[in-house]
Amino acid sequence: MNPFLSKLLVDVARKKLKSKSVAPVSKRQIVPLVRIFQVELAHAIKEYIFIIIGVFSAGFGLKGFLLPNHFIDGGATGISLLLNHVTSLDLSIFLILVNLPFLILASRTISIKFAIKSIAAIAFLAFVVHFVDYPIITEDKLLISVFGGFFLGLGIGLSVRGGSVIDGTEVLAIYLSRKLSLTIGDVLLLINIIIFSVGAYILSIETALYAILTYLAAAKTVDFVVDGVEEYVGVTIISTHHEEIRLMLTEKLQRACTIYAGKGGFGSSGKSYDKDIIYTVVTRLELAKLQTEIDKIDRNAFIIMGIVKDLKGGMIKKKPLQGH
Repeated sequence: MNPFLSKLLVDVARKKLKSKSVAPVSKRQIVPLVRIFQVELAHAIKEYIFIIIGVFSAGFGLKGFLLPNHFIDGGATGISLLLNHVTSLDLSIFLILVNLPFLILASRTISIKFAIKSIAAIAFLAFVVHFVDYPIITEDKLLISVFGGFFLGLGIGLSVRGGSVIDGTEVLAIYLSRKLSLTIGDVLLLINIIIFSVGAYILSIETALYAILTYLAAAKTVDFVVDGVEEYVGVTIISTHHEEIRLMLTEKLQRACTIYAGKGGFGSSGKSYDKDIIYTVVTRLELAKLQTEIDKIDRNAFIIMGIVKDLKGGMIKKKPLQGH
């Protein structure tokens, strides 16, 4: 880390410790606090880089594709584009006004910090949309729908990775899903059906159909950015041949695993018995190879598989699955 920045963090840590205690502050007390500050600063820088890139990407999708061609999208952005088409006011004004109620709701349902960061991100998006001149890329309706949705979705996804939103309807979806017996996806679908129906009435049915295509492109891009292009699968293996399976994973496939001490609930004699439970994570493409190797050892192994949204650390992202 930069020496000036390190010295600054040490000074901040020393002042914070002095404010809590009258006793002299030792180096042993300062070092852990400085490490915490370094982690928080590194994460904050990474998050704001995501948000900044996301805002410029969303701005490009709006001004380079959707706005000049009178196209709309779903969510708060779609509402803003509709209002911009109906009135003579600038889109940047509507981006703030439409999202504001959702962000007030976010401060109550999620956190104040999340709401403040989202307000900053949306204000920055409004600034970019108003002042940055993007080139108009194409007038082809299909390309506008697909790539307008792609760049807008890329912006939304990167902002989410940065810990904020630039489209507040997801906050409303989270809130309503807690109150009603609906999933977040169901709520978002209902909101967007209303937006596209109004778009069909105000603009045209053709424009509304293209808007649905834009929304689908944006939604899929958000999924790729937030969850990652690779889909990871968590695999739990319960087998009487657990030691052989562990050796196969670690030695043959070169994959790390975790062993849980478990207890079977119903044995051959009706009594519980001790057994090791193996847990590992592979990509969707590597799953077939893993199942083949498990079947070689124990065709009756009980295997539980579940989607893992994201990963950090470990061996899975460092090297591919090995095999002989």
